[in-house]
Amino acid sequence: MSRIALYPGSFDPVTNGHLDVVRQAVHLCDRLIVAIAVHPGKKPLFSTDERFEMLREVCGPIAQKAGCAFDCTTYDNLTVTAARKLGANIMIRGLRDGTDLDYEMQLAGMNEAMAPEVHTVFVPASVAVRPITATLVRQIAQMGGDFSAFVPSSVAASLKAKFAG
Repeated sequence: MSRIALYPGSFDPVTNGHLDVVRQAVHLCDRLIVAIAVHPGKKPLFSTDERFEMLREVCGPIAQKAGCAFDCTTYDNLTVTAARKLGANIMIRGLRDGTDLDYEMQLAGMNEAMAPEVHTVFVPASVAVRPITATLVRQIAQMGGDFSAFVPSSVAASLKAKFAG
């Protein structure tokens, strides 16, 4: 049986925290699918196409180096529904701290009740990336702060372009 993992999120923007999860996840599966959640009520900073490009550029080489197939997709329904549709049997969830763990345990329990064949795997964040969130990165960028230590250089350039002028 092929190990297909789904790593869901908004990735707005892709951060070094996301890359940390990807670096760990590619060793747990044969194929990693990064799935961009699309919610009609949210207005992301980056378009879906821009996020696809960022993810392919920074995550693709990580997966390739590990010998793991890599894909990106979007979904606008329940994450477990997307996982089933894509044939994923592993759900990757990153954990920064105990607060994340409490919330993620609730999600994992509900997901297991709805899709017992999809197993949640928690990936602990490395110490260096624990405080990073996409929301904080967007706020720092919007207020003119230095966010370069929190995102890949190509993403930093895209963020600077968004807030230039």
